Amino acid sequence: MPAFRRDGADLVLDVRVQPRASRSEIAGLHGERLRIRLQAPPVDGKANAALVEFVAGLFAIPRARVTIEHGLAGRDKRLRLHGVPSLPAPLESLLGGK
Repeated sequence: MPAFRRDGADLVLDVRVQPRASRSEIAGLHGERLRIRLQAPPVDGKANAALVEFVAGLFAIPRARVTIEHGLAGRDKRLRLHGVPSLPAPLESLLGGK
């Protein structure tokens, strides 16, 4: 299964999060998941909030259009990006988007 898929107008993204990194960035692939490093610590939902903000900024959409569907307490997460027409260029080349 690829790291992303379409579900109607939404984009569903499977990610592996590494909290407490030196900077927030895309770090390539981790198996079938997009690996994202986050500066935020994994306490009190800070890493989840940082992930939503980071992904929203990457796709240039409001934070309210990014939801964590699965994996709130773990490193492997499934994100739903509501109404996203396409992948940003850096992700398209990394993930082989269509």
